[in-house]
Amino acid sequence: MNAVEIEAAISELASQPFNRDGFPFAFLEAFGNKDTTIKRLRKGETNRSDLGGVLQSNHIHVLTSSEGDVTKALQALKSSPATARAKARFILATDGIALEAEDLTTGETIACDYADFPNHFGFFLPLAGITTVKPIRENSFDIRATGRLNRLYLKLLEDNPEWGAAASRQEMNHFMARLIFCFFAEDTDIFNGNDLFTATIDQMSERDSSNTDWVISEIFRAMNIKSADRASAQLRPWANGFPYVNGGFFSGSVKVPRFSKIARSYLLHIGTLDWTKINPDIFGSMIQAVADDEERSAIGMHYTSVPNILKVLNPLFLDDLRGNLTEAGDNPRALLNLRSRMAKIRVFDPACGSGNFLVIAYKQLREIENTINERSGEHGRKSDIPLTNFRGIELRDFSAEIARLALIIAEFQCNVLYLGQQEALAEFLPLDEQNWITCANALRLDWLSICPPTGTGVKHRAHDLFHEPTDQAQIDFKNEGGETYICGNPPYKGSQTQTKEQKSDLASIFDNYGISSKQIDYVGGWFMKAAEYARHTMADAAFVSTNSICQGRIVPILWPKIFATGSVIRFAHTSFKWSNLASHNAGVTVSIIGISQSGSKKRHLFDLGKDGEVMARGANNITPYLTVGENVSVVGRQENIAGLHDMAFGNMPIDDGNLLLTAREVSALGLSRKENDVFIRRCYGSAEFIRGLVRYCIWIKDEFLETAMDIESIRKRIDGVRTVRVASKDAGTQKMAIRSHQFREMHHAKRHVLIVPRVSSEKRKYLQIGLLDNRSVVTDSAFALYDASLWNMALIASRLHLVWIATVCGRLETRYRYSNTLGWNTFPVPTLTEKNKADLTRCVEDILLAREAHFPKTIAELYDPDDMPADLRDAHERNDEVLERIYVGRRFKSDTERLERLFMLYTKMTAEQK
Repeated sequence: MNAVEIEAAISELASQPFNRDGFPFAFLEAFGNKDTTIKRLRKGETNRSDLGGVLQSNHIHVLTSSEGDVTKALQALKSSPATARAKARFILATDGIALEAEDLTTGETIACDYADFPNHFGFFLPLAGITTVKPIRENSFDIRATGRLNRLYLKLLEDNPEWGAAASRQEMNHFMARLIFCFFAEDTDIFNGNDLFTATIDQMSERDSSNTDWVISEIFRAMNIKSADRASAQLRPWANGFPYVNGGFFSGSVKVPRFSKIARSYLLHIGTLDWTKINPDIFGSMIQAVADDEERSAIGMHYTSVPNILKVLNPLFLDDLRGNLTEAGDNPRALLNLRSRMAKIRVFDPACGSGNFLVIAYKQLREIENTINERSGEHGRKSDIPLTNFRGIELRDFSAEIARLALIIAEFQCNVLYLGQQEALAEFLPLDEQNWITCANALRLDWLSICPPTGTGVKHRAHDLFHEPTDQAQIDFKNEGGETYICGNPPYKGSQTQTKEQKSDLASIFDNYGISSKQIDYVGGWFMKAAEYARHTMADAAFVSTNSICQGRIVPILWPKIFATGSVIRFAHTSFKWSNLASHNAGVTVSIIGISQSGSKKRHLFDLGKDGEVMARGANNITPYLTVGENVSVVGRQENIAGLHDMAFGNMPIDDGNLLLTAREVSALGLSRKENDVFIRRCYGSAEFIRGLVRYCIWIKDEFLETAMDIESIRKRIDGVRTVRVASKDAGTQKMAIRSHQFREMHHAKRHVLIVPRVSSEKRKYLQIGLLDNRSVVTDSAFALYDASLWNMALIASRLHLVWIATVCGRLETRYRYSNTLGWNTFPVPTLTEKNKADLTRCVEDILLAREAHFPKTIAELYDPDDMPADLRDAHERNDEVLERIYVGRRFKSDTERLERLFMLYTKMTAEQK
């Protein structure tokens, strides 16, 4: 279950009559416990309570008490020996009137009325395995509101299927935006009277919902009529109490979908929420999940945390402003200059979604401005920062509208905070008429026309007539431009998952630079356009990106073109998890990269230490692989840079399954033991080696072909291979038909073979290299080192090699993708002495012995990150220590340090070879 589902279940539980005996089980069920788990607790099979309550080991001890004895019951739970024995994290006591609970790990407590405990659902989320608890608890309102809006949205579509059609979807989304505004306005005094919107619908619409749509339509119509025009508008008295709002929200059609009794009930329930608690920082992305078909199935999982967004905005420009504020102290002229500078700053998000980055940037600037005002003795001074200085481009119309709404709400909340409620209300209505968030394809537009760096006029332009946003208002800026900062979190689509339209978008950008965009991730288009934008004006940019943009084959294609524009990487956060609210979800691995045309600005590289803390380092230069050093691009090589053993592709069958066999198919061949020894071999690809799958192949040397053809079962399979190869459209495959008894390659070992899977899980701490005997055949889903010295295995099994592969080879989806030419042949290794090789050989032997000790566990089981045997882990640690001492005389402190040493050595070795 995700956070929204849990909130809905808890709210439902709180709304039911209190059941003293059933509450503990219903509570656990709301957090996703399965029916079988609840049944075992009810029967007492797994209930460890010594107080007559319910105790779930490692989770919670719950006790229902007599009326008025909640505090006493909680103390009993805390003192209970069973609580300690079962290692319960939470204790909870309630009498159906009050509820108290404590997190025994952190010492945090809650005490509230029973009916209000759903407001604290985030406190208990570790029970569902959700560890990103703090941001959920801080923004629990957004999650509750999203869940209820989603239920209303789906019910309205069910009752009005025509509103779900593509032609009506925009109108439906616009309707939802209007509702959200009304809920916010009635709780923040924007509308006169308490709960004016909800109360009016409750009082004026029939209980059977027959006229609910008409009542809402009349309210919307009223908010589009100025006071001077109301006399002739024939508004109902109850609608006339709503103010003139307009601002594009209530202009045009006031058509409203039909409401069923259930939908009307949902609407009124939403109105009972306290919308003063809305957090515009994440509000947009939560609401977007309501109206997006793809995201609705994962509702509640979409959360862009403020700390993560600040990892972009702080080094991009906020840290500099705060530094200037500190330097200014109480100097009036310095403070005035800083305030004037901030008023001209333009923040531009060309993939703004629902406006999270823009909202946070606005709120942070307002906070700094307020500090300036207070130091200047101008408390309560109106803001000089125009909301329209925060521009965005968004492909989806609803997201664009929600982005503007989130900014409007953020402005109002800032005004309440810094100016006071009365002043904020006086400034709020009517709203600006147009939307300054452009709804279009960002990769097809001229960004300089959307957010011009100078002047006040705006004139939208696209790179072709078909993408010109001619139907949208071109909102001018209110002041002359100063600095422009581009930021955001663009779509991550990899080259293999892009649609035809997205591939065309990239081609329209990169064709102009004479390079192919086929291998470039979709986010690469934003980096290239930002670099091109900065060629014409001093603008810095920073984007969140999957770390694949700084790995593998994309680096030598993309980054030299970006650097050719004059841009440099000014700051970067190396790989970290961009978490969301999903249960047990680790999040997407991303990097943050900031580029600038100004080489004089200080450069910083942010990296995660062993304990997860962020470490910042100054740098003379940051490479496209996000290391400190010279700009270098690693490209594939046919020769090994360090003179290491040759690594070959495995043998490719091209057989339509005729040469590859299961154990049952081998038995069906009816071979004698001698024939089996001559013609059948065990074969291994990535899956066979890692997961222990058993597979065989027919392996016929030319000198035994005549004998093989005398065996009918084998001859039929050879004929099957020939038929497939002759029918192929590939000339090379057709040519191979003359030796249909063999794989395309017939590589084999004299002594042993080292196997390296081409693809392996990113969850494992080490690459899975293995040692096979000389009769084993390696297929083309793996690489092989035939008769290589064992110390080569120590190199490939090391942490050093893993971080190199992850960086220079890139990934397939999220898995490690190995390459012999790009990964092994480029791997920089210092000259090894005979003692070094002997030490590394001993390390390999220890690894193999540790694996053998746990037979018959598979490689996948042995290298399970959560269940790796201690002796095997220790053997790998010794291997890493021996190898890393060869490189630098000690263990490396981090993967970033490992990469920097490897790139330094790579640069030196390639220079020497040139």
